[in-house]
Amino acid sequence: MKKKESLSSRDIDRIVEMAWEDRTSFDAIERQFGMKEKEVIRLVRAEIKPSSFRRWRKRVQQRSTKHDVLRKTEAQRFKCSRQRSISGNGISKKN
Repeated sequence: MKKKESLSSRDIDRIVEMAWEDRTSFDAIERQFGMKEKEVIRLVRAEIKPSSFRRWRKRVQQRSTKHDVLRKTEAQRFKCSRQRSISGNGISKKN
């Protein structure tokens, strides 16, 4: 468990951003930052306006995408239609 005091402002911003995203699960936040769901909720409550927090909590409660065990399938990753032509960290050039 990480204390808020031990997190940088950049980490706090990233955790709040990840929590706000519908597709990012609490489990992913825990794997990256070592914070359980209740700790994330407490942090988000402290960092955003009360009205925004209430709206967020209403949206994410029981949302299957916020909990890995409730997901019916693996999270789908979206990719750009041009991504196939990317190889070795460089974009292949057409001749």
